[in-house]
Amino acid sequence: MAISSRRKSIWKNIAFFLAILGPGIITGSVDNDAGGITTYSVAGALYGYKLLWTLIPSFIVLVVIQEMNARMGIVTGKGLADLIRENAGVKVTFFIFIGLLLADIGNTTTEFAGVAGSMEVFSVSKYISVPLVGFMIWILVVKGNYKLAERIFLIFSVSLLMYVVSALMGKPDWKAIGHSLVRPQMDFNEQSLMVIIGIIGTTIAPWMQFYMQSSVIEKGLKIRDYKYTLIDIVVGCTATVVVAFFIIVACASTLHVKGIVINEAKDAAMALEPLAGALSSNVFAFGLFIASIFSATILPLATAFYVCEAFGFEAGIDKKWEEAPEFYILYTGIIILGVIIILIPNAPLIAITLWTQIINGVLLPVVLVCMILLVNNKKIMGNYTNKAIQNIIGWGTVFILTGLSLTLLILPLFK
Repeated sequence: MAISSRRKSIWKNIAFFLAILGPGIITGSVDNDAGGITTYSVAGALYGYKLLWTLIPSFIVLVVIQEMNARMGIVTGKGLADLIRENAGVKVTFFIFIGLLLADIGNTTTEFAGVAGSMEVFSVSKYISVPLVGFMIWILVVKGNYKLAERIFLIFSVSLLMYVVSALMGKPDWKAIGHSLVRPQMDFNEQSLMVIIGIIGTTIAPWMQFYMQSSVIEKGLKIRDYKYTLIDIVVGCTATVVVAFFIIVACASTLHVKGIVINEAKDAAMALEPLAGALSSNVFAFGLFIASIFSATILPLATAFYVCEAFGFEAGIDKKWEEAPEFYILYTGIIILGVIIILIPNAPLIAITLWTQIINGVLLPVVLVCMILLVNNKKIMGNYTNKAIQNIIGWGTVFILTGLSLTLLILPLFK
């Protein structure tokens, strides 16, 4: 009887975990978007395995930051944007969110660039693929509901693991990979700093802090769900870093060793064919397509969420258009703008992609400062404020990112 009871308890816990599964895995997986895949591909092609070590501190910081977000959402029942407005005032909120809105329009444009590039590998014109995908994701959010959208997003998250297959086909040098992880190294120049800030900026993006907290609230999670939410976060962060690792490995073991320079993820997919075979190339391109659709849905959604929260408008997928018109108008506008920019002949898509990731890296410290101050405020969080180690990691991330950004600005002066 005792064993039977224990089994029932285990299955009950598993069923409960599967029911609340979603926010952590989805938020983590969206980090591996078209901009992220481009950044990781460029890092692997340019520096081989050298920058793999950056994923270890990125993973630690990612877990700590997402845990803060989830805890704040569960304890307060409010989104991060809402809390920033209430505690920093409307003026400060306005300037922060104008910067974030512009960055996210660039991010969304990058996702549609990923759709265009990946489909061009399969000989499908961007004038067909981009408007079609834009319309499909608009229908999913505007006409669907949170449960349906979340299930589709989870399927997309699992699909990103196909990059493991693409990397293994390139026959990576595991000894060199182990060496690069154990003995970190980097070239101290403007280009390598840009790539490192880009890796951090895409692995720990500013917008994801807002989406994570909003999705916890949308799912209706309570403090009793915290331990399961934490597992969800760790699984999501692990999947994020594993995918990033194998994208870098795929490009390092093929493109870097042959001295092939690329500018975007599409270039990596096309260059892989003669080096690792057509299947590897197609898998890489299809992974880019899935990631781009996934993120082109989530990014405008996250942006609409936090902008509406910041200025007191109704927001949420489960609300009808007439209940949250500002939310749906903003969501629709960002998608339309992203589609139009991509369809402009000779639009500077590579520049938009790389600079968007750098802007993410520069904006991240501002968002983190707001977050850390809020999560340590006893009036807001009660007994659920940060522990010392969480503050050390959080503030350390702020100082390191600020230092890297300032260095990137100062280096050109010494040329």
